Amino acid sequence: MIENALKRLNITALNDMQNASVKAAKAGKDVVLIAPTGSGKTLAFLLPLLSSLKSDIKGVQALILVPSRELALQIEQVFKQMGTSFKVNCCYGGHAVRIEKNNLAHPPAVLIGTPGRIAYHLEHQNFDESFVQTLILDEFDKSLEFGFEQDMSYIIGSLLSLKQRILTSATKMEEIPAFVKLTNPAEVDFSKDIQVKPDLKLRKVVAPTAADKLDVLFKLLSKIGNKNTLVFCNHRETVDRISDLLFQHGLEHDVFHGGMEQFDREKALLKFRNGSHKILVTTDLAARGLDIPEVENIVHYQLPYTEDAYIHRNGRTARMNAKGTAYAVLTDEEHYKYLPEDIEEEKLGDKYKMPEASDWVTLYIANGKKDKINKIDIVGLFLQKGGLDKEDLGLIEVKDTTSYVAVKRNRVDKLLKALSGEKIKGKKLKLEVAS
Repeated sequence: MIENALKRLNITALNDMQNASVKAAKAGKDVVLIAPTGSGKTLAFLLPLLSSLKSDIKGVQALILVPSRELALQIEQVFKQMGTSFKVNCCYGGHAVRIEKNNLAHPPAVLIGTPGRIAYHLEHQNFDESFVQTLILDEFDKSLEFGFEQDMSYIIGSLLSLKQRILTSATKMEEIPAFVKLTNPAEVDFSKDIQVKPDLKLRKVVAPTAADKLDVLFKLLSKIGNKNTLVFCNHRETVDRISDLLFQHGLEHDVFHGGMEQFDREKALLKFRNGSHKILVTTDLAARGLDIPEVENIVHYQLPYTEDAYIHRNGRTARMNAKGTAYAVLTDEEHYKYLPEDIEEEKLGDKYKMPEASDWVTLYIANGKKDKINKIDIVGLFLQKGGLDKEDLGLIEVKDTTSYVAVKRNRVDKLLKALSGEKIKGKKLKLEVAS
């Protein structure tokens, strides 16, 4: 089963961390897996999980708790790509409870979710927890940071048939809370052995005063140009303030933080993934565990309070042998112990040319998987009746009720005219530029 899953994922070999984790989990012991962001922890726990699932059990056999909705959806996507016969479902805040309850009426073998929402379904007896034998606590340290301790304690205390616990973390924890109930766990520690950012350049950008930081940031982004860039802030309000400035200057970008609606958060990540937007301004919510592309530049508009958070942010670039640059925007009054003293300064000029808009635009289709639509349907329609060439089409993502397609900017207007009034799978095509 594992070999077939790897074939479907186009993976020819596991890395050392994944092999060690699979071996430890297959032995049946509890496992604590410590490895950096971007090293492949998702496969490290999903592969041994496959071996433990039984087709004759009609209930939830494995529960995966994660700190964010995006991470839940990402794990669900990987599991589905493995092409097994087992059903998987996601539950998270911001998703309709009614839909989740209906899904749980026909229980999946694997249930993924945020602690708050899983605790809700347990409390309301929306699924039978007595079949759950495997519990995976992914990015457990982040879940504690987000304040999910009480919900996780309640959930774990309710799972009386557990045989194995797998806990993953990007950093080694001094102490694992007693409520996890680990029993002589096997520790797989690759926190220092895997170099996920082997070629990361550090640069500091000096702002005369804190009040000048916004102008300095705009100059830096203009100098960087049209390259994938994450701008990190410590607070949602700062993200929105930066967004207002970039909007005033006409610099295309998107924002991502916990105060946004789930739909808007997913759309922001999607546009960043497909290249429609090259700049994403975010809080630490995007620092790890998310399916985002290779990022060439990290900008710390505000540096985080801890070195761990700083490392996780930088882990979004120079991942697995890629190259990247991290910029720290600092005033002379700002000093952080975890920063090297000899960081080279990035000098900025007085004025730079505004970065050009991306070559790609995201189009929104008001139909998805529940309308029996797939990527092949969209490609066929866009090429045959829309008149596009293959190179005019970028990333296509089909969700439950919607779909998103990246199209070359210079072909969008003609495409919209050509497909006006067309149908897809017998339904009228509702196509527009995603706002």
